[in-house]
Amino acid sequence: MSYNKPIVYFYTKNNCKLCEDVKQLLQILQMDYQFTIVEQNIYKNDTLLEKYFLHIPVVKAGDMEISAEEISFATLEQFLQEHLT
Repeated sequence: MSYNKPIVYFYTKNNCKLCEDVKQLLQILQMDYQFTIVEQNIYKNDTLLEKYFLHIPVVKAGDMEISAEEISFATLEQFLQEHLT
């Protein structure tokens, strides 16, 4: 039986220092929590651009999201603990 890791969506854009910082946090947290990061540039999808333009970066696990205003190492780790299934 194969084990599929939960998927964490990471909505980002080009030339975004905060996005790069959050991506590094996600990669660090992957060492303790088993998940796959699916990175999506919002400028390649009009729906994502309209939804997330003012909130980048956004991390989504399951049906829940955490955006730039809320993200720190501690809040991101707690978010993953609560929403990875």
